[in-house]
Amino acid sequence: MRIVGGKFKGRTLSEFKGKDVRPTSDQTRESLFNILQFRISGKSFLDLFCGTGAVGIEAYSRGAGRVTLNDISRDSVKLAKENLARLKISDIEVVTSDALSFLKSGAEKYDYIFIDAPYASDAGEKAISLALKRLEKGGEIIYENEKPPESVPCGAVLSDERKYGRARLFFYKAAGDVL
Repeated sequence: MRIVGGKFKGRTLSEFKGKDVRPTSDQTRESLFNILQFRISGKSFLDLFCGTGAVGIEAYSRGAGRVTLNDISRDSVKLAKENLARLKISDIEVVTSDALSFLKSGAEKYDYIFIDAPYASDAGEKAISLALKRLEKGGEIIYENEKPPESVPCGAVLSDERKYGRARLFFYKAAGDVL
């Protein structure tokens, strides 16, 4: 696994052994940030269910101003912190918390919220609704899964959808932000 763009382009990250954790592929990350490339600079970015931290680190590498990584797994948080240390990044916040509790408990808002829950879980769909309340005006929620949510959460509007092999990215905006 490597950083595909920005100031850390080409640097490798540690990843999980085995197939228990499914990180966002390099191709999907590259495509995502090609879409966001002219919009990410100076913006805030939340990487929920961060795993290795690769998506949040990629956002930082490409100029995001504030990045938060969140995962409930202590192993994931440990690996994300190792990756940050490997790149000598000290200003990314790492939180060990259940994603839904994190979204409910805080007041801090983000320009971009990336949600990549385990595909077999419904936590990602639940997180979309909660994330709307934590979204800056004009911000976007990016939901990664192999299938669309059962229903579009109230207050969210699907603004784009992309497919990369098994992975699909669904881009949501708050209904009030769509013209």
